[in-house]
Amino acid sequence: MTTLDITGRRPARARLLDLGLMRFEFLRVLRNKQSIAFTLVFPIAMFLFISSSIPQKSQKLGADMTANVSASVMVNMALYGAIMAATSAGAAVAVERDLGWSRQLRLTPLRPVSYIVAKMLAALVMSTIATGVTFATGAISGMAKADPMSWALSGAVVVAGSLVFAAFGLLIGYLLPSDSAMQYLGGLLVLMSMLGGIFFPIDEGTTFDRIASFTPMYGFGKAAQWPLSLDHAGGFSAFHASWAISLVVWACVFVFGDAWCFRRDTQRV
Repeated sequence: MTTLDITGRRPARARLLDLGLMRFEFLRVLRNKQSIAFTLVFPIAMFLFISSSIPQKSQKLGADMTANVSASVMVNMALYGAIMAATSAGAAVAVERDLGWSRQLRLTPLRPVSYIVAKMLAALVMSTIATGVTFATGAISGMAKADPMSWALSGAVVVAGSLVFAAFGLLIGYLLPSDSAMQYLGGLLVLMSMLGGIFFPIDEGTTFDRIASFTPMYGFGKAAQWPLSLDHAGGFSAFHASWAISLVVWACVFVFGDAWCFRRDTQRV
């Protein structure tokens, strides 16, 4: 009788980027046609509706700025669409928890951060699509006018910043059951968008502005709008470091919350 010697086997090493899991996440997100349709149609419809109602004489964004008001609306709607796409992709973890997928992953050498990275990269794909389609609508319609540099910078900020809200969607998916996660998430996004000045401008220096500056979307919205301040002389208005700091702080809060929830959730195997 022979015995199998397994002492020489090396334990599987956990990888930071699991290509198989990332591929699975990409396919799962792209197959969700209902979510894709909503995150693409809503921002476009809102942009066209708002921009078409702005008189030509009111399109001037600033004294010497190259961008117009419709470009500002386009960036805000692209930002909202990107956030919806990113958070929806992240919040899908609520369904996976109900199906026991999270606990199955605990039986593998997968690291919590690898799971979070895969989710966030899948969300990045969705937010990139949402941003690109909204920007394309602004360009094709001829309503949004801005310098090419402003278009590129604003688009990059929107896509990069949406990763923070992918982590937020994950956190909501861990904290709430699947039957209510998306409902609460929709309401929270609307509230944060209002506080972030996405749906309407907030007067600077007011009490409301000071309170709103501590919310997750405030700095994001300001940073995305900043490239539109480019004037005909090639200069931008002052960029406030507090906008970037706000995004980084909230990103840390959401990512650490995700990691803690993942460990807690999968320990129930």
